[in-house]
Amino acid sequence: MSKNAETLAAQIQGAAGKDPVKVGLILGSGLGHIADTVDGVAIPYDDLPGFPHAGVSGHNPKLVVGDLEGVRVAVFGGRSHYYENGKAEAMRLPLEVLKELGADTMIATNAAGSLRPDMPTGSIMCLSDHINFSGLNPLIGEPTDARFVPMTDAYDTDLRAALHKAAKATDTNMADGVYAWYSGPSFETPAEIKAIATLGADAVGMSTVPEVILARFLGLKAAAISTITNMAAGMSDESISHSHTKAMAPIGAAKLEKVLRGFLKAQT
Repeated sequence: MSKNAETLAAQIQGAAGKDPVKVGLILGSGLGHIADTVDGVAIPYDDLPGFPHAGVSGHNPKLVVGDLEGVRVAVFGGRSHYYENGKAEAMRLPLEVLKELGADTMIATNAAGSLRPDMPTGSIMCLSDHINFSGLNPLIGEPTDARFVPMTDAYDTDLRAALHKAAKATDTNMADGVYAWYSGPSFETPAEIKAIATLGADAVGMSTVPEVILARFLGLKAAAISTITNMAAGMSDESISHSHTKAMAPIGAAKLEKVLRGFLKAQT
């Protein structure tokens, strides 16, 4: 663990208390409001040297540490994407800090495009696996043999089962599927979507995979949920844009929030 992560963790504990965090949540587009419901302390990323600026509209760049549904959480109100700075490892320091705060679990959320007609805009999908369609990796340059991270069970089986149980308990439909990471920032072409579908993807997006790789590298259990904000290119006559993503995100976000809250309640 980097010295910077230890220093930042001590700074955060000085503001939010030393009780260990249990779960870290990374919020995607349209989900930043969840951070505002945590009973705790909010720290802007700008006050945490080395944290990303999370300069994407629809994100809320602050770390909130406190209680959510009876569980001590650290909520990241935004993330840095590869397309912002060309750095796949941009979220490494925040996740190192999460580990230093005592967490053993990371749950990421994102906005994604659907490749399945039975998973329309407004749906949510629990990730069962991913395809690194970008070919990038946040561990490139890591000098130790720890970089050779096994990814067979990247998305923890028990966490996924608990999330699906929470979905059922809250009467929320949640699909299961494979997420493909595309670097962005341009959206995919119809030909690329056909290629990704042939490879076995159910949804496509521009985040999450680097964070899951980093989480596994750090020994954190990982899970992730997508909110479906559009049908992927060529799947419908829908107009795809970031404005559309932000407009559609709250539909799935309401469902995702119910699942997250149900999951956390079950942990107490």
